[in-house]
Amino acid sequence: MKGSEKVLQQLSKLLRGELAARDQYFTHSRIYADWGLNKLYERINHEMADETQHSTWLIERILFLEGTPDLSQQDGINIGKTVPEMLKNDLDFEYKVMDDLREAIAVCENEQDYQSRDILLKILVDTEQDHAYWLEKQLKLIAQMGLPNYLQSQA
Repeated sequence: MKGSEKVLQQLSKLLRGELAARDQYFTHSRIYADWGLNKLYERINHEMADETQHSTWLIERILFLEGTPDLSQQDGINIGKTVPEMLKNDLDFEYKVMDDLREAIAVCENEQDYQSRDILLKILVDTEQDHAYWLEKQLKLIAQMGLPNYLQSQA
């Protein structure tokens, strides 16, 4: 089924973001593991798996709409050097993804592609209510309990 070029462009843009988020989470999770912060490793590794799933949904939809997914392109990643910096970089990425998703959802509605919109809404819920919310909580915990106590709780 040939899809709208506008929708395909939005899906491709989102795919670049999801691939970058996956790689940023992948790198951060391995840093946490190296530092012995096993709880952070497990959670961020889970986030990486979620981003991989989001990428899968986008790729499948692009293919269904007779587009060609381009996995050679992705947005830039921002690897942190400290735990708070890594969490903040991940949160900033999630905020960008939420903005991009809202834009893409509007395009899908304009183009009357409600199936693509529904896929994007599912990703948006994941991004807003799971990823971003959890990252915001971690940064609040660091502010409330102090970094040394937070790091101890994540070992």
